[in-house]
Amino acid sequence: MDSIEIVKAIKYLKPAAEFSLTANDYSTVKWDVLEGDAPTWAEIEAAYIEVKAAEEAALAEAAANRQALLNRLGITEEEAKLLLA
Repeated sequence: MDSIEIVKAIKYLKPAAEFSLTANDYSTVKWDVLEGDAPTWAEIEAAYIEVKAAEEAALAEAAANRQALLNRLGITEEEAKLLLA
């Protein structure tokens, strides 16, 4: 897991936390503000799976909404790109 993924997972679990970490190493997390206990690595991994699933669901929903709009307008994606160019 890279540092961006670790940060996303921590922010998912502890939205108010303030912290820093070095490279991709969870063991280097320095907590500046933390309410409660620090999440474990297992909790971080599980949270990232949830974050990734939520991101994928949001992308799928956006694509479906985009396609539904194109269908209502009666145009193709290529035609929409031409209109926006």
